[in-house]
Amino acid sequence: MGYRRDVDLEFLCNCSSEDLDALVTILIKDKDGSSRLTEELTVNDKYKQFAPDHRRYWDLIAAELQCFGADTFATLVRGGEGVLYREVLTEVCDKMRVNYNSEAAVELIEMNLLMKVLTDSMEKMTPEDLRELANGLDLKTANFSKQAVIAAIQAGVNMSGFVAYQVAIIVANAVAKAVAGRGLAVAANAGLARAISVAVGPIGWALTALWTLKDLSGPAFRVTIPSVIQVAFLRTSMNQRKL
Repeated sequence: MGYRRDVDLEFLCNCSSEDLDALVTILIKDKDGSSRLTEELTVNDKYKQFAPDHRRYWDLIAAELQCFGADTFATLVRGGEGVLYREVLTEVCDKMRVNYNSEAAVELIEMNLLMKVLTDSMEKMTPEDLRELANGLDLKTANFSKQAVIAAIQAGVNMSGFVAYQVAIIVANAVAKAVAGRGLAVAANAGLARAISVAVGPIGWALTALWTLKDLSGPAFRVTIPSVIQVAFLRTSMNQRKL
């Protein structure tokens, strides 16, 4: 397994070990907590030396994701290198039936994916759940129908990086709980606390139920879909810190 230099994953070098922990767990552990038979990260000498200080081997984490997103034979031909992150991301989006522009920036494609997961989970939400979601995100809407809440979220994302960050937390936290068995470790102010409370309430339950169905989509996607969602969250988080 070798890291293929990837401009869309280089930012992981600036993430803390705590930031990377959920992503690493998804890459190396099955849903029941047992080690994945196909993972190569934990047998690497660098991992053995520094784990769980994940930031010391961020490149190996990136390489593991690249390889999970690649065809096994093609990886062997490339000398153990996988595919670039953009290809992994777009294949996940295709699997999840996300509407996206293939020429768009990775950040925009990732947000389309996060919004698709969130809006899919809204299908089974009650009016009370939708109101809770709108209030948790502090949306400016007097109409709490599904269509109105989706429109308000999209408007909020377009206007504010903080709303995008909240959406990323809600989705990534729920998926991490469903796949890794625990949520994200996030230092929360009042606004983030509201978003996180949404993720562990009815909205989180809906996302978890949705994820259980998506988890049946095939062994590779069971890794790449939640991993890409975690990368999207980490990128959004990193961008938010720069503001």
